[in-house]
Amino acid sequence: MYRVVKIKHLFRTLFFLLSIPLFGTSQNIKNYIREADAMFQKGEYYNAALNYKKALELDSSLLDIQYRYADMLREVNDHKKAAYWYNKVYLKDKGVKYPDAPFWMAMCKMYEGKYKESKKLFDKYAKKFKKKKTYLALKAQQQSLACDFAQLAMASKSDVAITHLDNHVNSVHAEFGAYELFDTLLYFSSLRDNVDSKNAKLYTVNDKKDTLRDTQVLDELFNNPEYHNVNTAFNHNFTRFYFTRCKNESPIEVRCEIYVRELKDGKWQDAEKLPEQVNAEGYTTTQPNIGYNDSTKQETLYFASDRSNGEGKMDVWGSIIWEDGTYGKPFNLGKKVNSIDNEVTPYYCNRCQVLFFSSDWHKGLGGFDIFSSKQIKSDFSEPENMGYPVNSSENDLYYTINTKGNKAYFTSNRDGALFLKNENCCNDIWKYKLPFLEDTILPPVKIIVDSTLVFIKQMKLLVPLTLYFHNDEPDNKTLNITTTKNYKKTYEDYSVLRDKYKTEYSNGLSGESKEKAQFDIDNFFEDSVDAGMQDLEKFAKLMVKVLLDSEHVKITMKGYCSPLASNSYNVNLAKRRISSLRNYFMEYDNGYFKKYMDNPNPNAGSIEFFNEDIGELKASPNVSDNPNDQKNSVYSRAAAVERKIQIIAISTQ
Repeated sequence: MYRVVKIKHLFRTLFFLLSIPLFGTSQNIKNYIREADAMFQKGEYYNAALNYKKALELDSSLLDIQYRYADMLREVNDHKKAAYWYNKVYLKDKGVKYPDAPFWMAMCKMYEGKYKESKKLFDKYAKKFKKKKTYLALKAQQQSLACDFAQLAMASKSDVAITHLDNHVNSVHAEFGAYELFDTLLYFSSLRDNVDSKNAKLYTVNDKKDTLRDTQVLDELFNNPEYHNVNTAFNHNFTRFYFTRCKNESPIEVRCEIYVRELKDGKWQDAEKLPEQVNAEGYTTTQPNIGYNDSTKQETLYFASDRSNGEGKMDVWGSIIWEDGTYGKPFNLGKKVNSIDNEVTPYYCNRCQVLFFSSDWHKGLGGFDIFSSKQIKSDFSEPENMGYPVNSSENDLYYTINTKGNKAYFTSNRDGALFLKNENCCNDIWKYKLPFLEDTILPPVKIIVDSTLVFIKQMKLLVPLTLYFHNDEPDNKTLNITTTKNYKKTYEDYSVLRDKYKTEYSNGLSGESKEKAQFDIDNFFEDSVDAGMQDLEKFAKLMVKVLLDSEHVKITMKGYCSPLASNSYNVNLAKRRISSLRNYFMEYDNGYFKKYMDNPNPNAGSIEFFNEDIGELKASPNVSDNPNDQKNSVYSRAAAVERKIQIIAISTQ
């Protein structure tokens, strides 16, 4: 009896000892999550991310923590890691609990400059939520177009030399809003730490002959220690100094208002807040700039605000400054400039009568891009993107031109910006020398979006263009090297088999394994089969435009066959697939391209097709060559990926 009791006691003791680390781990996870959530509420996203990471190190399967961790990484601009975790969530969740994960993954990849990957994700998300017309669905459609534009802009980059200002201005904290007077005195705002306050302050630095020195913080008449003091602007004769003061309404909400100091009898007067007509109560009013019209001798205060009756979130507004110093009723700059998203940091170039601003909606290269809009009487033209390298895949804001007109400054967290915690976390100030043409300051890159050269570039961006086929199609069980089938018809026949693929590939599976198999097939059809057909149609439309300009287009195609049975049958099958693509072009738009096929007229457009040798794919251990194992030899994603042809090159002359 004693022995039985002793053994039971021993088991209880062992169980207790073994459960201690498990209980401790569980408690630690809860503590990390609790701390992370608290940091998030305070707007301390970096520290929140650290605590979510610690929780995941103890239990990496926590889906909701994975998603929250990805969100925090995105908030601190750690886009590569954020995309990785959004992808983990998406593959596990399959869009059920976190349907927006693909959208945010696409945004992160766009920030990385991975425009092709990003576009596919945006297209997929937009298609899924098109009918709901939510903000993210509309944003996804816009960003898909922006990805096309970004690739074109990168191909059209100029030789403008961008300079990163040295540590007299830039630090591991945020610097922004540069404004230079007379090619010598540079004003800027900074969040660098100070003994007396952690609020942003206004600074000056001498910039003489490209040598920065004598950095100074402005006195308390400018820098009220109870506020963030930012955003410098002067009127046209430098008798009024405008700036913004902001205060934290909550840990994550800041409210800003515009102030002015006037120069009287050689002395700067006390700062005065602009009237409520400008500083609308309950809203943010910030980033002032003064535009001056030489013909009307009229000043206009431009600013950014989230006030009511705008087009979206933050908009650019204007207020006429009358001769008696009063301010007219603010007016919204309208739909050409403003959008459903954010337009900020306006700067009006008096010399060229052009408004510069930043937007995260108009087609750009990543986050915020800098745009220019020419003033025509009381209206503004359609905004033009300033192009690369002024814009980047990160955020680019606060564009200004010095009063001498020979340098432009802007703010960006692009690669190369200084950082303390993680790359791209913080803004720095950059500059470049300006070109001139009859006193009109031109954007550094003129991106032409409607020319033969552009159409050719867009075609090349689609290459390699990959197209996929159902097993042994077209024309199964034959050694013919040509077919009468058109690739479009082959694609349509393939697409209707999606459900059969899902059924066959998930056969014998259950639960999560079955869901994953079906999810893999859906992704393959959407991301590869459908995307390939969409790219082919886009390619054909562009080729129509190119041929109208008498270009000679050479298209090189390549077919692939499986190494599992690399014989004459598979080689002939690959050739039939190439033949179906030729037929697609021959039959396109009721035979539109026929007149261009091998056209000998040197003064007219022509199309030539070239075939490379049939390529052999690397053997995949997941693909079966057993005809009785159709689940893995025909219906698996691994097998489907191998059945393809490509347009691998395009040249023109």
